[in-house]
Amino acid sequence: MNRRHILKSLGRAGAFSAVTVSGGLGLVSQALAAASDSARTALGYETLEFDWADTARNRAVPVRLYLPRSATAQQPAPLLVFSHGIGGSRRGYTYLAQHWASSGWASLHVQHVGSDRTLWSGGVWTMVGRLHAAAQDAEAIARARDLRFALDELLHGELGARVDGQRVVAAGHSYGANTSLLAAGARVWRDGGPMDLRDPRVKAAILISAPPFYGEGDPRTILGPVEIPTLHITATEDVIRIPGYYSGLEDRLSVFDAIGSPQKWLAVFEGGSHSMFTDRAGTGGALLNPKVKAATRELSSAFLQGVFEGKTQALESWPLQFAPLLARFSARA
Repeated sequence: MNRRHILKSLGRAGAFSAVTVSGGLGLVSQALAAASDSARTALGYETLEFDWADTARNRAVPVRLYLPRSATAQQPAPLLVFSHGIGGSRRGYTYLAQHWASSGWASLHVQHVGSDRTLWSGGVWTMVGRLHAAAQDAEAIARARDLRFALDELLHGELGARVDGQRVVAAGHSYGANTSLLAAGARVWRDGGPMDLRDPRVKAAILISAPPFYGEGDPRTILGPVEIPTLHITATEDVIRIPGYYSGLEDRLSVFDAIGSPQKWLAVFEGGSHSMFTDRAGTGGALLNPKVKAATRELSSAFLQGVFEGKTQALESWPLQFAPLLARFSARA
């Protein structure tokens, strides 16, 4: 595979939850979905889906928006723009989206059609080829542009007044973390010059299981331009294994070290798995999985409060509260 690919470490397991969520609903499932919608209403947010299309690129950009009901033109909600892992969809990572929306943050989940759940369709023998195609430069660039387009559509649409365009966070898991890094300012070189996909509206980033930029040279050259606050989340067994691909904890640490931001935090959970950070239950350990999800929710909220509200107490106390789960916690602020 060409070493000039922007992303070479992919997380197939990181998307299975989105595949299962998207299946057809029977009568029982519809009743459960209705009950779930009622519960979400009681929690104070609504879930909306839009099938947007970027005509300039001839590319569909489906999204799911979790919007707090408290968000108004007078008091707009800050926004997270979330990018899924390879093979995922807009309907994954609900444990994060629902938590953020319940906490007053709008959460816009973007589906990337060139590397979404459709990769799992078709013959098993051609799956590796489909995964390789999804990792090409063109798709990695398209994903970053999907985020920009989705943000444009939301902020300039009829719901835009209810969202605060001055408080925008890029977030993602695995391939989605790579996409978020590009939106946050990571630079790769093509044709003798830097290719800048940074979106200046992004003021912070949450990077879960961030893969490295393989074959792109010194990571400090690529990630040094990322100067916004970043939160990095991983685990000691956060390992990507796909035929021809491998990426382990050392890669997540390398990304953290290379980030140029003077404000960055790193949480490394003990054990676990790469797909533990998706909606999948049990992966990484039946007991550990829900604990890590709960801790990840709390850490993300503490990060957002610390960066945007200046409330640092939760961020400072978080590693003490969740010490039994941690192999390492680093803060540079």
